Amino acid sequence: MISLPGTGSRRANGLESVGMRVPVLTIPGMFNSGPLHWQSIWESKNADFTRVPQADWDHPVRSEWVAGIERKVASTPSPAVLVAHSLGCLAFAYWALSTRLQIAGALLVAIPDPTRPQFPDEATGFAPVPLQKFDFASIVVVSSNDPYGSFDFVDRCASAWGSRLVNVGQAGHVNADSALGDWPEGFELLETLRAGKEGLAAAR
Repeated sequence: MISLPGTGSRRANGLESVGMRVPVLTIPGMFNSGPLHWQSIWESKNADFTRVPQADWDHPVRSEWVAGIERKVASTPSPAVLVAHSLGCLAFAYWALSTRLQIAGALLVAIPDPTRPQFPDEATGFAPVPLQKFDFASIVVVSSNDPYGSFDFVDRCASAWGSRLVNVGQAGHVNADSALGDWPEGFELLETLRAGKEGLAAAR
């Protein structure tokens, strides 16, 4: 269930330095994240958290979403940790394997399976899921009763990407409907990435 994350050239060095705050970019899924979603709550409480904007949240096109991520990361002055949810995880995976930009790590939550009947017809270009290994530290979060992605599917993604897999139990799609509030468990995982501890663990 757990595989060590990659620590290649695009992982920022020295993130464990005392007092260093790594910026965070959030990548919502389809329809954007509303005010009760943990991504929005995190943004409201942290000035160094910024959302990746997309021109069309309701009819996602993979190439457009990937370009949106590229623009936002390119405009961020220092390597950030990216936090993706749902369809944002698939867009991120495509982006990560094509960009030359540096990031500090990624937290990927509730990856949807584009081959499932529940996958929205309005989202185009998100299959097949890229399964090449990332070259930065990453954590994948799975819920045991997510209607959009089975545990086995998410486990395959995490293993292929070289991500650490964290099972949060029965949390649905890990969204606002899951009533997680500010989701402290997820925030703790994010802080592990911001501190560079995932990469340090992998190097041992």
